[in-house]
Amino acid sequence: MKRIFLIIIFILILTGCAQKQQISRVCIDGNCFEAEIADSKEEREQGLMHRESLDLDKGMLFIYKTEDIYPFWMKNTLIPLDMIWISEDLKVVSIFQNAEPCEKDPCPTIKPLKRAKYILEVNGGVVVEKGIETGDVVRFEY
Repeated sequence: MKRIFLIIIFILILTGCAQKQQISRVCIDGNCFEAEIADSKEEREQGLMHRESLDLDKGMLFIYKTEDIYPFWMKNTLIPLDMIWISEDLKVVSIFQNAEPCEKDPCPTIKPLKRAKYILEVNGGVVVEKGIETGDVVRFEY
């Protein structure tokens, strides 16, 4: 019986059925961004620190297990960013535009207005350029 169970698990792994789906793009009302995923504690802590640039069609999607108020800061971040907080039901619930790099400690925290499960960071100015607003519907592409 144990052998059959192991064979089934092996087959599932080989066919990809046991792999978690990975989000590849985040689209907000037709504006799509290739998403780099930060879903572990270590990846979320690192974020976009020490990056000298970010392509206009790219961003980093922070994923949490539950909705909550997740504040962010710009420690060791070299480029201005727009932060977009997204609810579990995939709606934009809060936006902070043009967060500037933090130049001295302690860095101020940036808090959303509402609880969110996801946060998308994109280049500063993209929110205005693309017309992204609270209430917009978000779609993940896998």
